[in-house]
Amino acid sequence: MITKSSIQQRVAAATKTVIADLVIKNGQVFNVFDGTWLQQDIAIANETIIGFGHYEAQETIDATGKYIVPGFIDSHVHIESSNVTPQEMGRILLQNGVTSIVTDPHEIANVAGVKGIEFMIKDGEKSKLDTYFMLPSSVPAVSFEHAGAILKASDLKPLYREQSVIGLAEVMDYPAVFGAASDMIEKVTDALDAGGHADGHGAGLTPEQVNVYMAAGIRTDHESTTVEEARARLQAGMYVFIREGTITRDTLNVIDAVTPQNARRFSFCTDDKLINDLIDEGSINYSIKLAIETGITPEIAYQMASLNAAEAHQLQHIGAIAAGYQADLVILDNPKTVAINRVIKRGQAVVVNGTRQEDYFVHEPSAFESPAIVHNVTATDLKLPLQNGAVHVIEIQPNHVETNHLELQVTPQNGQFEADLTQDIVKMVVVERHQGTGCVGIGLVKGFELKAGAFATTVAHDSHNIVAVGTSDEAILKAIEQVTTIKGGVAMIDANLNVIAQMPLPIAGLLSDQPYERVNEQLQALQAGFETLSTARGFDPVLTLSFLTLPVIPSLKLTDQGYYDFHQEQFIAVEKKG
Repeated sequence: MITKSSIQQRVAAATKTVIADLVIKNGQVFNVFDGTWLQQDIAIANETIIGFGHYEAQETIDATGKYIVPGFIDSHVHIESSNVTPQEMGRILLQNGVTSIVTDPHEIANVAGVKGIEFMIKDGEKSKLDTYFMLPSSVPAVSFEHAGAILKASDLKPLYREQSVIGLAEVMDYPAVFGAASDMIEKVTDALDAGGHADGHGAGLTPEQVNVYMAAGIRTDHESTTVEEARARLQAGMYVFIREGTITRDTLNVIDAVTPQNARRFSFCTDDKLINDLIDEGSINYSIKLAIETGITPEIAYQMASLNAAEAHQLQHIGAIAAGYQADLVILDNPKTVAINRVIKRGQAVVVNGTRQEDYFVHEPSAFESPAIVHNVTATDLKLPLQNGAVHVIEIQPNHVETNHLELQVTPQNGQFEADLTQDIVKMVVVERHQGTGCVGIGLVKGFELKAGAFATTVAHDSHNIVAVGTSDEAILKAIEQVTTIKGGVAMIDANLNVIAQMPLPIAGLLSDQPYERVNEQLQALQAGFETLSTARGFDPVLTLSFLTLPVIPSLKLTDQGYYDFHQEQFIAVEKKG
């Protein structure tokens, strides 16, 4: 927090009238403002960069032969998609050079409302990672969704008092914006009045529709999947966040839109990335590496990963190595390979020689009472009667959240659908779990290549009902019962109805209360279990399934009320008439 006394202390330090806390000597320092490298000493006091050159210091780091860049910033991420708490997220991200994130807690908000958001904020305050929050704009994602909460503008407005809240998160309800719906416009207005801004979610939008977002005061977007989409947003005046998550891997498809002339409007984000990928690949450091490998200069890549992200989110105290900026630095052995040697967070070395300093990461659990999982689904609820067998089918796109809408022919068995393994068509079920409405949506999906069994999860974007897929009703029901028994999570069921792998997520059915290392072990067991049930490889099956329920993403999705056709903006039956 900036105060008169803190500025006075900084000025005193900058004029060399006090001893610096830390001086980093002899490194090649990257200036994000003009894209140059300069060997100079960096002086730090009171968590802030105070100047350059010769300073007396309590501690010195010799960075001879190394390169120093600003700490990396993730422009848009859902912590819940990592399945760990904000504190645990900080442990893994700081090791990857990410010193700040901008997060949207709309996953937990869809389950637990304001209490869920408050839990994330309070837990985030205990992390070494700086966690900035955008308030969920769409809870539920669209008006017809059955989520665990409904958040109006009046529910969100008091949360702008929180210092870490900086705006309104991805506005995904385009019809509400297009129709100038009172509550949606009030949400945007409240964000702007509080000195924040509004993020966009322009999946599938035309350039004309993007302009509607701009007119409403929405200035960013992370949904570009092609060069053309990125250019359309850029030309409209938006900041573009290039996404590289677990299933949404857009960097290689979008990066050619970046040029030296327009690069200042681009930054990086992960959106949704599982802990196993954060461990194996990294976070924004991986995005930087990919960009450099495609031909983007290191100078532009590091600028995108720091200053550009900070400016897009109006964070004027981070994103650069300059006097008065927060002392968030990454010391690299090699800037072209993003080889991290040290990470300095608020003037403290939290990673040394590539190793996290655990003394700085004391976990303090935050209390949270999760809403109960409520449903009474039975085998009868899972039946899918058919007459002619001409059906609509969701086809997954591996490593993408969009789906294909297929029209195929299956053969009913005694008037019912049974898995058609020759065509790779199996049943998918969504069960409302928040209010006990009894709603059960049934559809068909292609692409999981299941040969036996089923799996289910309480992570189902964005309303987070229970979603399951399987080759038999018995296996599907067992999977649903198992995730209910463990009070939320993921379960893999084999052909004999045995639980072969599971991951409990007791915090709202979304987050584990375990260290990220344990969560990673459970994810690996789930993947191994899936591979005994399926021949499919090369994508994450659980995260893929969790996005098949999101009706604001093209093309065909399944909710607890049945199929929703994104392009027609209406529900449709599984079986075609005729």
